[in-house]
Amino acid sequence: MAIGDRTHTHVEAAGAAGGFGGAGALSALGPIAVWLLTRTVLMLWVLKILLAPGVDVTPDVSVTYQGWYDILRTGTFPRSDVTWQYPPAAAFAILSPALLPFLGYATAFFTLCLLCDALVFGLLLRASRRPGRSARGVWVWVAGVALLGPTVYARYDLMVTAVAVCALLVGIRRPQLLGALAGFGALLKVWPVLLLIGTPRGRVTRLSWSAAVATALALLAVVSAALPGALDFLTAQRDRGTEVESLGALVFHVARHLGWDGAVMFSYGSVEFRGPYVPLVSALALVLTVTAFGWLLVWRLRARTFTPGTLCDAAFVAVLLFTVTSRVISPQYMIWLVGLAAVCLLARSSPMTPPAVLVVVASAVTALEFPLFFSHVTASDPLGVTLLVVRNGLLVAAALTACGRLWRGTVPAREPRVRPETADAAPGGAVGAEGGTEDTRRLLGP
Repeated sequence: MAIGDRTHTHVEAAGAAGGFGGAGALSALGPIAVWLLTRTVLMLWVLKILLAPGVDVTPDVSVTYQGWYDILRTGTFPRSDVTWQYPPAAAFAILSPALLPFLGYATAFFTLCLLCDALVFGLLLRASRRPGRSARGVWVWVAGVALLGPTVYARYDLMVTAVAVCALLVGIRRPQLLGALAGFGALLKVWPVLLLIGTPRGRVTRLSWSAAVATALALLAVVSAALPGALDFLTAQRDRGTEVESLGALVFHVARHLGWDGAVMFSYGSVEFRGPYVPLVSALALVLTVTAFGWLLVWRLRARTFTPGTLCDAAFVAVLLFTVTSRVISPQYMIWLVGLAAVCLLARSSPMTPPAVLVVVASAVTALEFPLFFSHVTASDPLGVTLLVVRNGLLVAAALTACGRLWRGTVPAREPRVRPETADAAPGGAVGAEGGTEDTRRLLGP
């Protein structure tokens, strides 16, 4: 074979293996083009060059985050502000616009969110080119983030999701890095600790879990030494009510039409119900959360099949359960689910396809209830209640479907027990060593 022929063959092989040459590059053009178009629109929205309908989502950055930024720069956490309810590493996200000092605070924050979005997109696109992978996960990210609207760039949750996606893509190939990223993510916003629920037993679990603990403790010690009040977040949410978009809030949306005399008010950084029976519903939400994690513990103990796919699927299921049962379901929580669903669907044979699709649809409905029709939600009128019933119903369906698929794919089915008195004899002949009757063996032959 001539050198030119060999070179041509090698290029074709690289393309078939998922490289970015030839057909691989062409197949990537679609996601790249849609990502560029949708992210341009999102940036124009948050920069207010385009006016988005509904509630303005940017004051969380331009007012709240920037206020925290000014306090953090003095060397302390905003301890007197009840809206500060975040783990200590969240200070890094709030202070991150200092990396772009040539931009105003809000513009720098939005730009950093765009860069985190691009990082996740690039990592997913690269991973999708590997054997056994597909571009479905890339499209979940492109579509899911776009459907959520400008809220995505006006909260720091996108930064946390980027850390989580990086951790899962590292996977069990580098368990210590997986654990370190999960530990760092947990000090950003707690939920990334759930990434470790599906690690294979043995060496991978020992290395990843110990790395997570070591990273979290080391980072906590450094931040606590530098900034007083690092642990105040542990009690900051104790007196919160039930947020108006949560699953439990549906009770009060209906009750308002039946004479319930509670109220909707802005408290602890979100719009909540306050009044009779709200503490009871909040307590029931906590019970549901504990029950969900009890189920995860039982699954962990009984599961026998642990693969790189199991790591991603279990993380997706755990965060779904955490979100659905929480007394707060803020719109930005959907970013977590979209990111984890995207990683799951990179695998061609992922069992999480139906719940991932439900999450993407729920993202579109979320953008309708916030920011577009949020005034209808707070008024508990038919439109607002319908949007919440649909969105929360989709999330419940996604959680139940995902739980069932994770269980069936990893927990072996129980074999029926043979009663001792029937083990030696059965109607129609004796049971022999091979487990069949003599009559059956004669019919089947030797």
